[in-house]
Formats: sequence, structure tokens, C-alpha cells
Amino acid sequence: MKKLDGVGLENVKAVYSGPEGDLWELIMGEQIHVGGFVSSQALAEKAGIKAGMKGVDLCCCNGAGMRCLVKTRNVASMIGVDATPTVVERGKNRNARDGVADRISMMLKDVCDTGLPSGSADFVWGEDAWCYVVNKGALIKEAARIVKSGGVIAFTDWIEGSNPLTATEAQRYLSFMKFPSIEDLGSYRKLLADAGCEVMVAEDTGRFAPCVDLYLRMIGEQLTGDALRIIGYDTAMMEGLGGEMLFMQRLAHDGKIAQGRFVARKK
Repeated sequence: MKKLDGVGLENVKAVYSGPEGDLWELIMGEQIHVGGFVSSQALAEKAGIKAGMKGVDLCCCNGAGMRCLVKTRNVASMIGVDATPTVVERGKNRNARDGVADRISMMLKDVCDTGLPSGSADFVWGEDAWCYVVNKGALIKEAARIVKSGGVIAFTDWIEGSNPLTATEAQRYLSFMKFPSIEDLGSYRKLLADAGCEVMVAEDTGRFAPCVDLYLRMIGEQLTGDALRIIGYDTAMMEGLGGEMLFMQRLAHDGKIAQGRFVARKK
């Protein structure tokens, strides 16, 4: 695990309440995670998400992952938890837009202390967002508390790859992404096991580097004007963001950062 002091929830709220969050949605789509719809479906398949189940999405952002599960897997109901008011309100509006507001509710709460009933969910879900949480051990324990015995915790996340980051690389990467820390496959396995779960899947999806390549092509060849509009035509900011994305691309191709996929069953 790599850590960065001085980064926390307020930094994340600022990102997803402003233009930086809008930029991520521009290049990644409403499902702001690596691989979008395809990634969600692969995770749902490996986790055995089926019609009629009830789930909780921790760090749900605008709720796109929940809408995907309700629409494509016929999940009975979802509760989304996030600490950023902007994305929660946006999610509620989009749930209404898509006709699923009766099946999806959204809570503005700390994901490490949701107040949801113990053993109330068939599964707990997360997509590329737990990297923003300071205390990932507390988050995993909360997920394990919420899910019923025999239920699953299924999530993807941005992790350190098989080739470790140097201290300098980690500092720059975590600072750019506003991550307080990132886990790796082994450390997430341990957190899940310590929370009383049997780990069934812990793997690198292999999607990170190709997707970063795609994002850079889109922003450089197709969406440049849209991106500039979002940031008020601040070309210096655009150049700085582009440089950090190129740095991230190099890390991804060097196997130093990756998207991890995890499925664990509560004992």
C-alpha cells in the first residue's frame, strides 16, 4: 500500500463538485470507472448478481452503476451511499430521468458509517471509488457488516500494480488523483479476510492501460473543445492535466497501476 498524507474527503468532494469531476465524466462517461458498462457486467457476472437481489453501492457517485444493475440485471433495489452532495443530487435526478427512482435510493453519508441495518443486503458493490477512502479497513468492515451471511462484496478499484511504484511516482500519482492511499491485490485480500470474508476473486482486469490510451486519444482528437469549455478555456490547466494523464499512462503501461477486481463472500 502507498499513502499520501494531507489528502482526505474534502479534497474528493471538491473534485466531484467542480470541473475536474465533469472532465472525468466527459472522457469516461456517466459510469466514471475504467471499462464502463463492460467492466460492470464482468464484475456482476463473477459476483453472481441476479434478478431480485438487494444491493448497496458504497461510494456510488452519480448512481450510474446502480442504474446499470437495475436495468440490465433486474436487481430489485439498490441503496447508494456517497459523501458528496453534488453527485448525490445529480444521481437522484438521473434515477428519475431513467424511471428507476422507485428502486434506487441515495444517501448522503460516510461510507464507513452508513447506519444501514446489519445483514440487510445480498451484496455490497463498488466501482473504482474506494481508492478515495482514507480508512479502507473501516470501509471493508462496514461492507461486511451490511451484507448478509453468504452474501458477496464485489468491487473494482484503482490499485498498485505488480511492479511497485517508487516513492516519487506514488507521491505524484496520488496527489494528482486525490487518493489518500492505494492498496494492491494482496493488501485488499488481507482486508477482506480480516473482515470475515472468503476471497473468491482478486485479479488485475488488464483494462487500465488500454483505457488510459483511449481517454488520451479522445481528449486529444475529439473532445478537446468540450474539455476546454468545462475548465473555462484555461489552456494552462489543460496542458497540466494532459501532462499528468501522460504520466499516468506511462505508469499503467509499466504495470505500476492497475484496475483490480475483487469478489468475496461473507462467511
